[in-house]
Amino acid sequence: MATAQPQPQLKPNRTAPKLRLNWAFSDLYRKVLTWKLEAQAKISGRGYSCAALDGLSEYNITINSDQTVSCNCQDYETTGQIGSLRTNTFEEVFFGTKAQKFRDDLAAGKMPIPTCTRCGDLKRLPPAVNGVKSAPPKPHLPFRGMLLENTVRCNVDCTGCARENAASLRVNKQLVMPLAEMEKMGDLVQRLGMKQLFYLNLGEPFLSPTIGSELAMLRHKNPDCRIVTSTNGVLLNTDAKREAALNFSHIFFSVHGITNEMSEKYMHRGNFEKAYDAMKQMAMYRDARKLTEPLLEWKYLLFNWNDHPKHIERAIEMAREAKLDFISFWPTNNPFWGMSWRYRMGLLNKYGRKNWKGLELDLRPEGRRGTPIHKNYEGD
Repeated sequence: MATAQPQPQLKPNRTAPKLRLNWAFSDLYRKVLTWKLEAQAKISGRGYSCAALDGLSEYNITINSDQTVSCNCQDYETTGQIGSLRTNTFEEVFFGTKAQKFRDDLAAGKMPIPTCTRCGDLKRLPPAVNGVKSAPPKPHLPFRGMLLENTVRCNVDCTGCARENAASLRVNKQLVMPLAEMEKMGDLVQRLGMKQLFYLNLGEPFLSPTIGSELAMLRHKNPDCRIVTSTNGVLLNTDAKREAALNFSHIFFSVHGITNEMSEKYMHRGNFEKAYDAMKQMAMYRDARKLTEPLLEWKYLLFNWNDHPKHIERAIEMAREAKLDFISFWPTNNPFWGMSWRYRMGLLNKYGRKNWKGLELDLRPEGRRGTPIHKNYEGD
Protein backbone atom coordinates (compact mmCIF):
# COMPACT_ATOMS: atom_id res chain seq x y z
CA MET A 1 0.00 0.00 0.00
CA ALA A 2 1.30 3.43 -0.85
CA THR A 3 2.26 5.73 2.00
CA ALA A 4 0.38 8.95 2.57
CA GLN A 5 1.65 12.05 0.83
CA PRO A 6 1.52 15.62 2.16
CA GLN A 7 -1.66 17.22 0.88
CA PRO A 8 -0.93 20.27 -1.31
CA GLN A 9 -2.76 23.53 -0.86
CA LEU A 10 -5.31 24.23 -3.58
CA LYS A 11 -4.29 27.59 -4.99
CA PRO A 12 -6.50 29.41 -7.50
CA ASN A 13 -5.01 29.62 -10.97
CA ARG A 14 -7.47 32.21 -12.30
CA THR A 15 -6.17 35.18 -10.33
CA ALA A 16 -3.37 36.54 -12.52
CA PRO A 17 -4.59 39.07 -15.14
CA LYS A 18 -3.22 37.00 -18.02
CA LEU A 19 -4.99 33.87 -16.76
CA ARG A 20 -8.25 35.73 -16.15
CA LEU A 21 -8.05 36.87 -19.75
CA ASN A 22 -7.54 33.27 -20.87
CA TRP A 23 -10.65 32.04 -19.06
CA ALA A 24 -12.68 35.04 -20.23
CA PHE A 25 -11.65 34.23 -23.81
CA SER A 26 -12.63 30.57 -23.28
CA ASP A 27 -16.04 31.54 -21.89
CA LEU A 28 -16.65 33.95 -24.77
CA TYR A 29 -15.65 31.30 -27.31
CA ARG A 30 -18.15 28.86 -25.81
CA LYS A 31 -20.90 31.49 -26.01
CA VAL A 32 -20.14 32.08 -29.68
CA LEU A 33 -20.17 28.34 -30.35
CA THR A 34 -23.48 28.01 -28.49
CA TRP A 35 -25.05 30.69 -30.67
CA LYS A 36 -23.64 29.07 -33.83
CA LEU A 37 -24.76 25.53 -33.01
CA GLU A 38 -28.24 26.57 -31.92
CA ALA A 39 -28.63 28.73 -35.03
CA GLN A 40 -27.60 25.80 -37.24
CA ALA A 41 -30.18 23.59 -35.54
CA LYS A 42 -32.92 26.17 -36.00
CA ILE A 43 -32.14 26.72 -39.68
CA SER A 44 -31.70 23.06 -40.59
CA GLY A 45 -34.34 21.62 -38.28
CA ARG A 46 -31.76 19.11 -37.04
CA GLY A 47 -31.13 18.79 -33.33
CA TYR A 48 -28.32 17.06 -31.50
CA SER A 49 -27.62 14.06 -29.35
CA CYS A 50 -24.89 13.17 -26.85
CA ALA A 51 -23.03 9.89 -27.29
CA ALA A 52 -22.14 9.89 -23.58
CA LEU A 53 -25.76 10.31 -22.45
CA ASP A 54 -26.86 7.77 -25.04
CA GLY A 55 -24.48 5.18 -23.55
CA LEU A 56 -22.39 5.00 -26.73
CA SER A 57 -19.22 6.80 -25.63
CA GLU A 58 -15.91 5.41 -24.44
CA TYR A 59 -15.35 8.49 -22.33
CA ASN A 60 -16.94 11.48 -20.55
CA ILE A 61 -19.43 9.93 -18.11
CA THR A 62 -17.57 10.66 -14.88
CA ILE A 63 -17.95 9.59 -11.27
CA ASN A 64 -16.35 12.33 -9.18
CA SER A 65 -14.54 11.94 -5.86
CA ASP A 66 -17.72 12.89 -3.94
CA GLN A 67 -19.81 10.29 -5.86
CA THR A 68 -21.58 12.89 -7.97
CA VAL A 69 -21.96 11.88 -11.63
CA SER A 70 -21.11 14.30 -14.46
CA CYS A 71 -21.90 13.92 -18.14
CA ASN A 72 -18.48 15.26 -19.19
CA CYS A 73 -14.81 15.20 -18.21
CA GLN A 74 -14.42 18.98 -17.81
CA ASP A 75 -17.17 19.72 -15.33
CA TYR A 76 -15.27 22.44 -13.50
CA GLU A 77 -18.45 24.29 -12.46
CA THR A 78 -20.65 21.21 -11.76
CA THR A 79 -23.18 22.34 -14.41
CA GLY A 80 -22.89 18.90 -15.98
CA GLN A 81 -23.81 16.93 -12.86
CA ILE A 82 -26.76 14.63 -13.48
CA GLY A 83 -27.06 13.11 -10.00
CA SER A 84 -25.30 11.48 -7.08
CA LEU A 85 -24.61 7.86 -6.18
CA ARG A 86 -25.02 8.79 -2.51
CA THR A 87 -28.77 9.03 -2.98
CA ASN A 88 -29.52 7.04 -6.15
CA THR A 89 -28.32 4.05 -8.11
CA PHE A 90 -26.33 4.62 -11.26
CA GLU A 91 -29.31 3.53 -13.32
CA GLU A 92 -31.56 6.06 -11.58
CA VAL A 93 -29.03 8.81 -12.23
CA PHE A 94 -28.36 7.90 -15.85
CA PHE A 95 -32.04 7.65 -16.78
CA GLY A 96 -33.11 10.36 -14.34
CA THR A 97 -34.80 13.71 -14.81
CA LYS A 98 -31.63 15.82 -15.16
CA ALA A 99 -30.01 13.55 -17.74
CA GLN A 100 -33.23 13.33 -19.73
CA LYS A 101 -33.60 17.10 -19.74
CA PHE A 102 -30.13 17.36 -21.26
CA ARG A 103 -31.13 14.85 -23.96
CA ASP A 104 -34.39 16.68 -24.66
CA ASP A 105 -32.65 20.06 -24.91
CA LEU A 106 -30.11 18.66 -27.36
CA ALA A 107 -32.80 17.04 -29.50
CA ALA A 108 -34.53 20.44 -29.63
CA GLY A 109 -31.33 22.06 -30.86
CA LYS A 110 -30.35 23.71 -27.58
CA MET A 111 -27.07 23.42 -25.67
CA PRO A 112 -27.96 22.40 -22.09
CA ILE A 113 -24.54 23.49 -20.77
CA PRO A 114 -21.68 25.46 -22.40
CA THR A 115 -19.33 22.47 -22.21
CA CYS A 116 -21.41 20.68 -24.86
CA THR A 117 -20.14 23.06 -27.53
CA ARG A 118 -16.59 21.69 -27.42
CA CYS A 119 -17.34 18.08 -26.57
CA GLY A 120 -16.42 15.28 -28.96
CA ASP A 121 -19.55 13.38 -27.99
CA LEU A 122 -21.89 16.06 -29.41
CA LYS A 123 -23.56 14.61 -32.52
CA ARG A 124 -26.00 16.09 -35.05
CA LEU A 125 -29.15 14.12 -35.65
CA PRO A 126 -29.68 12.80 -39.20
CA PRO A 127 -31.71 14.91 -41.67
CA ALA A 128 -35.50 14.58 -41.69
CA VAL A 129 -36.96 11.84 -43.89
CA ASN A 130 -40.17 12.69 -45.80
CA GLY A 131 -40.64 15.69 -43.54
CA VAL A 132 -40.33 13.65 -40.35
CA LYS A 133 -37.55 14.72 -37.98
CA SER A 134 -35.10 12.06 -36.90
CA ALA A 135 -35.55 10.86 -33.33
CA PRO A 136 -32.52 10.77 -31.04
CA PRO A 137 -31.05 7.35 -30.17
CA LYS A 138 -32.69 5.46 -27.34
CA PRO A 139 -30.28 5.66 -24.38
CA HIS A 140 -28.90 2.55 -22.75
CA LEU A 141 -26.43 2.01 -19.94
CA PRO A 142 -22.80 2.76 -20.88
CA PHE A 143 -20.46 -0.18 -21.27
CA ARG A 144 -17.64 1.06 -23.51
CA GLY A 145 -15.99 3.26 -20.91
CA MET A 146 -16.30 5.83 -18.13
CA LEU A 147 -14.14 7.97 -15.85
CA LEU A 148 -13.58 7.41 -12.15
CA GLU A 149 -11.93 10.15 -10.07
CA ASN A 150 -10.23 8.86 -6.92
CA THR A 151 -9.12 12.39 -5.97
CA VAL A 152 -9.51 15.96 -7.15
CA ARG A 153 -6.30 16.99 -5.37
CA CYS A 154 -3.19 17.62 -7.42
CA ASN A 155 0.46 18.38 -6.74
CA VAL A 156 0.76 20.65 -9.78
CA ASP A 157 -1.19 23.61 -11.13
CA CYS A 158 -1.73 23.60 -14.89
CA THR A 159 -2.66 26.78 -16.74
CA GLY A 160 -5.49 25.10 -18.64
CA CYS A 161 -7.07 23.36 -15.64
CA ALA A 162 -9.72 24.91 -13.37
CA ARG A 163 -9.50 22.01 -10.96
CA GLU A 164 -9.42 24.20 -7.85
CA ASN A 165 -12.85 25.58 -8.74
CA ALA A 166 -14.27 22.06 -9.09
CA ALA A 167 -12.61 21.03 -5.82
CA SER A 168 -14.30 23.89 -3.98
CA LEU A 169 -17.69 22.59 -5.18
CA ARG A 170 -17.29 18.95 -4.20
CA VAL A 171 -20.04 17.84 -1.81
CA ASN A 172 -18.87 18.05 1.83
CA LYS A 173 -15.46 19.05 0.46
CA GLN A 174 -14.73 15.38 -0.23
CA LEU A 175 -11.57 15.66 -2.30
CA VAL A 176 -10.53 11.99 -2.02
CA MET A 177 -12.88 9.02 -2.42
CA PRO A 178 -12.57 6.71 0.62
CA LEU A 179 -11.57 3.12 -0.07
CA ALA A 180 -14.94 1.79 1.15
CA GLU A 181 -16.73 3.92 -1.45
CA MET A 182 -14.17 2.93 -4.08
CA GLU A 183 -15.08 -0.71 -3.41
CA LYS A 184 -18.64 0.11 -4.47
CA MET A 185 -17.32 1.74 -7.63
CA GLY A 186 -15.42 -1.44 -8.42
CA ASP A 187 -18.67 -3.39 -8.08
CA LEU A 188 -20.43 -0.88 -10.35
CA VAL A 189 -17.78 -1.21 -13.08
CA GLN A 190 -18.18 -4.99 -12.84
CA ARG A 191 -21.99 -4.83 -12.95
CA LEU A 192 -22.02 -2.55 -16.00
CA GLY A 193 -19.53 -4.82 -17.77
CA MET A 194 -17.28 -1.86 -18.58
CA LYS A 195 -14.71 -2.55 -21.27
CA GLN A 196 -12.62 0.43 -20.18
CA LEU A 197 -12.18 2.42 -17.00
CA PHE A 198 -10.33 5.72 -17.13
CA TYR A 199 -8.94 6.16 -13.62
CA LEU A 200 -8.48 9.89 -13.94
CA ASN A 201 -10.22 13.22 -14.08
CA LEU A 202 -9.26 16.48 -12.38
CA GLY A 203 -6.70 15.25 -9.82
CA GLU A 204 -3.44 13.31 -9.59
CA PRO A 205 -4.35 9.64 -8.98
CA PHE A 206 -1.11 8.84 -7.13
CA LEU A 207 -1.91 11.44 -4.46
CA SER A 208 -4.43 9.05 -2.91
CA PRO A 209 -2.98 7.44 0.25
CA THR A 210 -4.73 4.16 -0.59
CA ILE A 211 -3.77 3.97 -4.28
CA GLY A 212 -2.27 0.48 -3.87
CA SER A 213 -5.41 -1.01 -2.37
CA GLU A 214 -7.64 0.83 -4.84
CA LEU A 215 -5.90 -0.54 -7.92
CA ALA A 216 -5.55 -4.09 -6.61
CA MET A 217 -9.27 -4.14 -5.80
CA LEU A 218 -10.33 -2.71 -9.17
CA ARG A 219 -8.21 -5.21 -11.08
CA HIS A 220 -9.43 -8.12 -8.95
CA LYS A 221 -13.07 -7.23 -9.55
CA ASN A 222 -12.53 -6.39 -13.25
CA PRO A 223 -9.78 -8.66 -14.58
CA ASP A 224 -10.59 -8.09 -18.26
CA CYS A 225 -11.25 -4.34 -18.11
CA ARG A 226 -8.82 -1.95 -19.81
CA ILE A 227 -7.85 0.37 -16.94
CA VAL A 228 -6.16 3.61 -17.99
CA THR A 229 -4.70 6.49 -16.01
CA SER A 230 -2.96 9.80 -16.59
CA THR A 231 -0.31 11.13 -14.22
CA ASN A 232 2.23 13.92 -14.11
CA GLY A 233 4.62 11.21 -12.91
CA VAL A 234 6.23 13.08 -10.03
CA LEU A 235 4.54 10.95 -7.34
CA LEU A 236 4.99 7.60 -9.09
CA ASN A 237 8.28 7.37 -7.25
CA THR A 238 8.43 4.17 -5.13
CA ASP A 239 8.44 0.45 -5.83
CA ALA A 240 5.19 0.14 -3.88
CA LYS A 241 3.49 2.56 -6.26
CA ARG A 242 5.11 0.97 -9.29
CA GLU A 243 3.80 -2.41 -8.13
CA ALA A 244 0.34 -0.90 -7.79
CA ALA A 245 0.67 0.66 -11.25
CA LEU A 246 1.14 -2.80 -12.78
CA ASN A 247 -2.64 -3.12 -12.41
CA PHE A 248 -3.10 -0.52 -15.15
CA SER A 249 -3.39 -1.44 -18.81
CA HIS A 250 -2.11 1.93 -20.03
CA ILE A 251 -0.44 4.88 -18.30
CA PHE A 252 -0.24 8.34 -19.87
CA PHE A 253 2.55 10.51 -18.47
CA SER A 254 1.56 14.17 -18.96
CA VAL A 255 4.95 15.84 -19.37
CA HIS A 256 4.96 18.89 -21.62
CA GLY A 257 8.50 19.71 -22.60
CA ILE A 258 12.07 18.44 -22.31
CA THR A 259 13.33 20.74 -19.55
CA ASN A 260 12.01 22.11 -16.27
CA GLU A 261 11.85 25.60 -17.71
CA MET A 262 9.81 24.46 -20.70
CA SER A 263 7.42 22.31 -18.67
CA GLU A 264 6.94 24.95 -15.95
CA LYS A 265 5.38 27.39 -18.41
CA TYR A 266 2.22 25.28 -18.36
CA MET A 267 2.57 22.83 -15.45
CA HIS A 268 3.44 24.98 -12.45
CA ARG A 269 5.03 23.27 -9.42
CA GLY A 270 5.94 20.28 -11.60
CA ASN A 271 9.39 18.79 -12.04
CA PHE A 272 10.56 17.52 -15.41
CA GLU A 273 13.54 15.56 -14.09
CA LYS A 274 11.40 13.68 -11.57
CA ALA A 275 8.67 13.01 -14.14
CA TYR A 276 11.12 11.73 -16.74
CA ASP A 277 12.84 9.53 -14.17
CA ALA A 278 9.43 8.14 -13.18
CA MET A 279 8.80 7.11 -16.79
CA LYS A 280 12.17 5.37 -17.01
CA GLN A 281 11.83 3.64 -13.65
CA MET A 282 8.32 2.40 -14.45
CA ALA A 283 9.51 0.92 -17.74
CA MET A 284 12.45 -0.79 -16.01
CA TYR A 285 10.19 -2.13 -13.25
CA ARG A 286 7.70 -3.56 -15.75
CA ASP A 287 10.31 -4.95 -18.14
CA ALA A 288 12.22 -6.67 -15.33
CA ARG A 289 9.08 -8.73 -14.75
CA LYS A 290 8.82 -9.54 -18.47
CA LEU A 291 5.44 -7.85 -18.72
CA THR A 292 4.03 -5.96 -21.72
CA GLU A 293 1.48 -3.98 -19.70
CA PRO A 294 0.90 -1.37 -18.60
CA LEU A 295 1.67 0.36 -21.86
CA LEU A 296 3.62 3.53 -21.13
CA GLU A 297 2.96 6.66 -23.16
CA TRP A 298 4.49 10.12 -22.96
CA LYS A 299 1.65 12.61 -23.48
CA TYR A 300 3.25 15.82 -24.73
CA LEU A 301 0.94 18.84 -25.04
CA LEU A 302 2.07 21.10 -27.87
CA PHE A 303 2.63 24.81 -27.27
CA ASN A 304 4.51 27.41 -29.25
CA TRP A 305 7.34 27.24 -26.70
CA ASN A 306 7.95 23.46 -26.88
CA ASP A 307 7.10 22.57 -30.50
CA HIS A 308 10.32 23.43 -32.33
CA PRO A 309 11.49 20.44 -34.40
CA LYS A 310 14.65 20.16 -32.30
CA HIS A 311 12.49 19.87 -29.17
CA ILE A 312 10.20 17.27 -30.76
CA GLU A 313 13.13 15.24 -32.04
CA ARG A 314 14.83 15.32 -28.64
CA ALA A 315 11.61 14.24 -26.90
CA ILE A 316 11.30 11.27 -29.27
CA GLU A 317 14.92 10.35 -28.61
CA MET A 318 14.37 10.57 -24.84
CA ALA A 319 11.20 8.46 -25.09
CA ARG A 320 13.19 5.74 -26.87
CA GLU A 321 15.95 5.94 -24.26
CA ALA A 322 13.35 5.51 -21.50
CA LYS A 323 11.97 2.37 -23.26
CA LEU A 324 8.47 3.84 -23.55
CA ASP A 325 5.86 2.29 -25.84
CA PHE A 326 4.45 5.52 -27.31
CA ILE A 327 4.98 9.22 -27.43
CA SER A 328 2.11 11.40 -28.60
CA PHE A 329 1.88 15.11 -29.35
CA TRP A 330 -1.44 16.75 -28.47
CA PRO A 331 -2.50 20.19 -29.79
CA THR A 332 -4.40 22.46 -27.42
CA ASN A 333 -5.97 25.92 -27.50
CA ASN A 334 -5.64 26.50 -23.76
CA PRO A 335 -4.06 28.93 -23.06
CA PHE A 336 -4.96 30.61 -26.33
CA TRP A 337 -1.64 32.50 -26.47
CA GLY A 338 0.28 29.21 -26.32
CA MET A 339 -1.29 27.59 -29.40
CA SER A 340 1.15 25.61 -31.53
CA TRP A 341 1.07 27.28 -34.93
CA ARG A 342 3.62 24.77 -36.24
CA TYR A 343 1.12 21.97 -35.62
CA ARG A 344 -1.80 23.95 -37.08
CA MET A 345 0.21 24.64 -40.25
CA GLY A 346 1.08 20.96 -40.65
CA LEU A 347 4.79 21.51 -40.05
CA LEU A 348 4.99 18.67 -37.52
CA ASN A 349 3.15 16.01 -39.51
CA LYS A 350 6.30 14.01 -40.14
CA TYR A 351 6.56 13.24 -36.43
CA GLY A 352 4.17 10.33 -36.22
CA ARG A 353 0.75 9.14 -37.33
CA LYS A 354 -2.19 11.53 -37.15
CA ASN A 355 -5.08 10.37 -34.98
CA TRP A 356 -7.54 11.69 -32.39
CA LYS A 357 -4.69 12.67 -30.07
CA GLY A 358 -2.84 14.70 -32.67
CA LEU A 359 0.34 12.84 -33.60
CA GLU A 360 1.43 9.47 -32.26
CA LEU A 361 4.62 7.42 -32.57
CA ASP A 362 4.56 3.71 -31.79
CA LEU A 363 7.97 2.97 -30.24
CA ARG A 364 7.35 -0.70 -29.52
CA PRO A 365 9.61 -3.37 -31.03
CA GLU A 366 8.85 -4.21 -34.65
CA GLY A 367 7.07 -7.42 -33.75
CA ARG A 368 4.57 -5.61 -31.54
CA ARG A 369 3.94 -2.41 -33.48
CA GLY A 370 0.42 -1.95 -34.74
CA THR A 371 -0.92 -4.73 -32.52
CA PRO A 372 -3.98 -4.07 -30.35
CA ILE A 373 -2.95 -2.22 -27.19
CA HIS A 374 -5.43 -4.19 -25.09
CA LYS A 375 -7.79 -7.06 -25.83
CA ASN A 376 -10.86 -4.97 -25.01
CA TYR A 377 -9.76 -1.88 -26.91
CA GLU A 378 -10.59 -1.51 -30.59
CA GLY A 379 -8.56 1.64 -31.23
CA ASP A 380 -9.49 4.89 -32.96
